[in-house]
Amino acid sequence: MRKFTAIFFLIMFMIGTDTFLISPLLPTLQTQFGVSTGIAGWMLGAYTLGSAVFALLAGPLSDGWNRRTVLLCGLLGFSISTIMCGFADSFWTMCLFRFLAGVSAAFTAPQVWASIPAVMPASRISKTMGIAFAGLAASQALGVPIGSWLAVTHWSVPFWTIGFASLLLAAVVFYSLPDLKPNTSERASILRRYVPLIMSGKARSGFLAYLLLHLGSGTSFAFIGKWMADRFELPIGHIGTVMMFLGFGTLLGSMISAYAIRKLGRANAVISGMLLLVVLYTVMPFIANLPIVTIGYLIIFATLGIMFPMVMEALTSLNASIRGTISSLANSTMNGANTLGAWVAGLLYVQFNGYSSIGIFSAVCLLLSLGTFLAGGIFGRKAEHTSQESASAS
Repeated sequence: MRKFTAIFFLIMFMIGTDTFLISPLLPTLQTQFGVSTGIAGWMLGAYTLGSAVFALLAGPLSDGWNRRTVLLCGLLGFSISTIMCGFADSFWTMCLFRFLAGVSAAFTAPQVWASIPAVMPASRISKTMGIAFAGLAASQALGVPIGSWLAVTHWSVPFWTIGFASLLLAAVVFYSLPDLKPNTSERASILRRYVPLIMSGKARSGFLAYLLLHLGSGTSFAFIGKWMADRFELPIGHIGTVMMFLGFGTLLGSMISAYAIRKLGRANAVISGMLLLVVLYTVMPFIANLPIVTIGYLIIFATLGIMFPMVMEALTSLNASIRGTISSLANSTMNGANTLGAWVAGLLYVQFNGYSSIGIFSAVCLLLSLGTFLAGGIFGRKAEHTSQESASAS
């Protein structure tokens, strides 16, 4: 069972590293391809766009297929398209290969969450889920900085490293993971699987709030590397070091999330966390001291690391019979928000001459997200009681 846990952790680590890799490389790639700041963010947005669009199809469709086959095909596509990013010779070819990598990730990541209950005993499902999520957090703490340091040699090296490592991981999956065929041959239509969510007011409010949460955080993250290069004149290797601290913040937050639920309750933890983020997003761009900025964003990412598992728990509890579809929709919502955020960040950075407008935009998104969560009753008494029981049990 430990080998399955390690496989799932590594898959999410690779996907997470590739997802966030562009941010610290953005200044270098902008110069390499000679594009303006206003459109440079699409090298990040192309990946999240591909993932967002195809996640809506991948989750419901794969419910009727052999998950091992889907996972292998997705991982192979992810490996090849990421390797090709290292050979991109123009802005548009980079966007194309990033888009294809995002499409492949959309077929890969949902299979991890859906495969864990199928191969792990019931007593270890929750722990394995947590370890897989830690793979995403660790990708920010270790994968992205390592990629930035590798890029000191040449910008293409991180893409080749991730691509070939993922190719080796696909071989491990082929020889280690058993067939995971569906229990029934019935294949419901894609729309039919989404109907319960479309008809639920609480679900609509929850996903709108989730969209706003990621829009705020994604817009801030998209150009943080560009801002640090401009404001503090940091070379790419130093940007990677700063990113490492931010990633450790996410990892720390995910590790203490259950403790925060137990002490504050899920609703109070989310409310206090979002209000803290509103303040920090607003003031951070105006601080000229790099160590203070680094500490501030460490707190931001730790707070996000605490909140995201809570919010995902609330969303997946909306309808236990379609959790796979909910997870896919959440993944699509996250990547759609990050895609929009990359575009908005580029516009704001250029039109308002700097990062402060991005911070204000992110703060407004977090306020709207909090209001929508509360108005929709996502953190009602029943959810709160269940959450506290789960946290105590863990």
